[in-house]
Amino acid sequence: MSKFSHIDKDNKPKMVNVSAKKITKRMASAQALMYLGTDIISLLTDDEIQTKKGPVFQTAVIAGIQAVKKTADLIPMCHPLPLDGIKIDIEIINKEELKILCTVEMEGKTGVEMEALTGASVSALTVYDMCKAISQKMIIKEVKLLEKRGGKSDIGL
Repeated sequence: MSKFSHIDKDNKPKMVNVSAKKITKRMASAQALMYLGTDIISLLTDDEIQTKKGPVFQTAVIAGIQAVKKTADLIPMCHPLPLDGIKIDIEIINKEELKILCTVEMEGKTGVEMEALTGASVSALTVYDMCKAISQKMIIKEVKLLEKRGGKSDIGL
């Protein structure tokens, strides 16, 4: 028998059956750190960067929310989930970098870690896309899970 929950006894991929799991309140937060550089950060006015494509952070938040809702379409073994809330915050953390925080909540039988990670990732990719005409020296440095609550275990990193 496989040690992996997504592999069956014949070593074939499967989606985990969560029907026997208890419904609990689930929450996950993920973070993406990005190097933008001073050329891009210098364009910040009133907590937003405007480019020819439009408002960078507002667009990245919307893209991240859409990505969270589409996670099951992107990650093969993720269950489609009835999400209760999605929050994405973008914060400049110094003269060259920003932090994107994506928090996802719901009541259900499976966690929302992949949704939070997907939201943070796609928000960062959107910032890159919106700013690449200014500089292609941007780096998505890190995407990681910060916190998970509900289910078998809680994690607070």
